[in-house]
Amino acid sequence: MGRINTIVFDLDGTLLNTLDDIADSMNYALEECGYPKREKSEIRKFIGGGASVLVASAVPEGLSASEVDACKNIFLRHYVKNANNKTDLYDGIRPLIHRLAADGYPMGVVSSKGDGPVKELIHSYFGEDMAVAIGERPDIRKKPAPDAVLKAIEILQSETEQAVYVGDSEVDVETAKNAGIPCIIVTWGFRDREDLVKLNPDYIVDTAEELYDVIKKH
Repeated sequence: MGRINTIVFDLDGTLLNTLDDIADSMNYALEECGYPKREKSEIRKFIGGGASVLVASAVPEGLSASEVDACKNIFLRHYVKNANNKTDLYDGIRPLIHRLAADGYPMGVVSSKGDGPVKELIHSYFGEDMAVAIGERPDIRKKPAPDAVLKAIEILQSETEQAVYVGDSEVDVETAKNAGIPCIIVTWGFRDREDLVKLNPDYIVDTAEELYDVIKKH
């Protein structure tokens, strides 16, 4: 990697453990539609590609597009109101972000989650330390397209040669590749370490302290 002075983070599974709230809303929607609920361990593997991918993976096979959309709409309505019931920061994330901000790194978040919940969660947990928060919205192609990451880098007044993307899934590795920037993958999120190794990211880190060290060395 080249010299890093700008950091763009994924949200779910990277900064925040949102699994319980996502699982609760997903199972609420499934129940409302008369479909079997899913185990939290299953839903964990479905997260990463946005609500459409999550719902399509969670509902029974063989449904029509309109049936899947109806379930997705129930999920989204419920989640918007319940996105921060059980969600919390992963260990070491708050001091990590404070340290990076104090060191002068411009930082932002790009997520496959809806733009509204992303902005609310980032403001709630990180305040002014995160200058940019971009979620899924109709005017920007969602990950793994690079558009949102490139937009964040632009808003942060940086260049791709100086930026890194930090995430926890195969979608994040592909997004960083498409944006032409290096990727650091964390192991505390929604994928198992052995699966992450196979993705061959630029770095894999197991703790927030290790993530800080990798960034500071570059």
